[in-house]
Parts: sequence; C-alpha cells; structure tokens
Amino acid sequence: MISNDRQGDLFAGLNGLTADDLQVSGTHYKDMPVQPWAVMELVLTSEEFEGFLKGNIIKYTMRAGRKDGSDDAGKAKHYMQKLKEVRGY
Repeated sequence: MISNDRQGDLFAGLNGLTADDLQVSGTHYKDMPVQPWAVMELVLTSEEFEGFLKGNIIKYTMRAGRKDGSDDAGKAKHYMQKLKEVRGY
C-alpha cells in the first residue's frame, strides 16, 4: 500500500503507475485477488462502467470533508484517474 502522503505526489505525476496500482485509505481492495472494479469493467458495458466511475467521482467530491477519517477527495481523484485511463487519456 502507498501511504496517503505519497499518494498526493503520485496523483500529480503518477510516476508510471496506473489507478489499479493505487488505493486510497487502506488495502482492502488491493488485498483481493481481483479488484471489484476489474470485475465491473468486464461485466458492464463501457458506458455503464464510465457511469459507475462518474457516480463515484460525484459522491466522493460532494462528501469530501464531511466524513471524519475519510479521504474522500483522494478517492474522487482516484476515480478520476481511472476514468482518464478508461477513456485513453
């Protein structure tokens, strides 16, 4: 797992890492053999998967600063990075 302080630096340039290489606030998804969004990307259409990512960006952006102990801004940035990768940016 990458520490939260280091993640800020990585999101700025990512240093060759993808959204799949990162996890904000813990390792619960990284510890799984397959990450949930990898499964979703396989079973949803491209439009549905992008909608899932956009929905999470909206949720975490609106919740940022409102839930104690949660790095919602970091989570929103993580989903934004995944959406950029899915779109090929």
